[in-house]
Amino acid sequence: MQRRDFIAGAGALTVLGSRGSAHTTKLPVYNMPEEFLPRQVRIRNSFAPYEVHVDPGQFALYWTLPEGRAIRYSVGIGRPGLYEAGEFYIGAKKEWPSWTPTPDMIRREPHRYAKFADGMPGGLGNPLGSRALYLFQPGRGDTFLRIHGTNEPDTIGRRVSNGCARLVNDQMMDLYGRVPMDTRVVLHPVATLPA
Repeated sequence: MQRRDFIAGAGALTVLGSRGSAHTTKLPVYNMPEEFLPRQVRIRNSFAPYEVHVDPGQFALYWTLPEGRAIRYSVGIGRPGLYEAGEFYIGAKKEWPSWTPTPDMIRREPHRYAKFADGMPGGLGNPLGSRALYLFQPGRGDTFLRIHGTNEPDTIGRRVSNGCARLVNDQMMDLYGRVPMDTRVVLHPVATLPA
């Protein structure tokens, strides 16, 4: 994916609203820079509507719409070596999901993850945040990759995660409400910059 595939819209889109939930956790208010706010954009590429596309070079997630439009969300993505490009589908959706680090995460950073080997219940302190979309592939099943919320707004626009894409919690709640099960998701490759 090239940067020219997407053209930014004129301004921030009012996409966030009050969404009901059985969970009573109150979300903090994030003071996000304007460039990190969701906005409707025109897209040059002919992506089908109602798909998720992650462009790691722009730290952007696009929810495609009809007539060459999309909603652009700012994301944090996987650290070098952990981001996995490919085509996926939404195989599960969870509100306030519990979280268990993968064996690879525990092996890479035992000092950080071993204490959570038995899992962590959902809530604001949970690394998956308010909502999670679980990425599956045919024949492979759950890839353990997620598009999820975070209560760490300073991680947006950075390569910080263990392979997942993250949005601040309120923006993730908005995206979650738009994306149905079995939606196609494309994590585009990280572009190699010329020397």
